[in-house]
Amino acid sequence: MELFDLSVITGSLPEFWRGLWMTLQLTGFALLFGFFAAIPLAVLRLSPNRLVSTPVAAYTYFFRGTPMLVQLLLVYYGASQWEWMRAAWEAGHPLWTLFREPYFCALFAFGLNTCAYTIEILAGSMRNTPHGELEAAKAMGMTRLKALQRIVIPSALRRMIPTYSNEVILMLQGSAIASAVTLVDLTGAARNVYSRHFAPFEAFVFVGLIYLALTFVLVGLFKLAERRWLAHLAPRKAGAGRSS
Repeated sequence: MELFDLSVITGSLPEFWRGLWMTLQLTGFALLFGFFAAIPLAVLRLSPNRLVSTPVAAYTYFFRGTPMLVQLLLVYYGASQWEWMRAAWEAGHPLWTLFREPYFCALFAFGLNTCAYTIEILAGSMRNTPHGELEAAKAMGMTRLKALQRIVIPSALRRMIPTYSNEVILMLQGSAIASAVTLVDLTGAARNVYSRHFAPFEAFVFVGLIYLALTFVLVGLFKLAERRWLAHLAPRKAGAGRSS
């Protein structure tokens, strides 16, 4: 008996490819939504006005404090429990059409989840903006809004790269729960191959290797980003800057 039957993998490559494409779509679109939604919300998170900052803090606390699988199931199965959603269903409203689709529900839940984490990452970077940069903005006569746009947010976006890379990788790996709502992502493809060939070792080891390869690619890309945008924060080599 062979320990690893390659024919199971080679015969199922089209299915794994479709699962990979689904995983990349869900992860990419969720990260895109979460990133751009997090920028204004991070500004609100740091507002001294409690009426503004508290709702954002409550949102991030909920989504960072509960499992993403629970959030996904709440969106997918729980949407129909709301009276306004049932009314939209009976009226044939497009909103119900969206929430009955597992793809939209997964994308919606993943986007809200990564947005919550990104808000806290960006807000933390904004809190740690070097005092000298803020003083320079004041000296240039910038208003608070202008300083946010030109100094605080761009600087925070650069400095958050190392921490945000972890969120991107966790989002990629966390997207494996999409198969819980009938979507055939990488993990869903592995389950289908396992149930068809009774070969769990081949199916799940192959998918694990794909996730590992994707993680290595992401780590490499973020290392390049750090070299590009955080070079000024790197420690100087001995003797650097001295004239010969």
